[in-house]
Amino acid sequence: MPKYYEDKEEDGRACGGVREDLRQCLLESPCVLQENKSPKQCLREGHCRSLQMTFFACKRSMVSVCGVFSAGSLD
Repeated sequence: MPKYYEDKEEDGRACGGVREDLRQCLLESPCVLQENKSPKQCLREGHCRSLQMTFFACKRSMVSVCGVFSAGSLD
């Protein structure tokens, strides 16, 4: 269950709530707790995949394709 809507400190970064949920999911996963692997390694193995995809979609929505192309035409 996502917890980004609950009382948390604001970190001011884009998609901070989803980032925190992904971090917490990885730290609480059996991969980290029982197999003693790093969160990065567990993420590569596919743990917490739905939160990873949500975080990716959130970050991707922050980038405006129109803004990227128009920034080069400021001559």
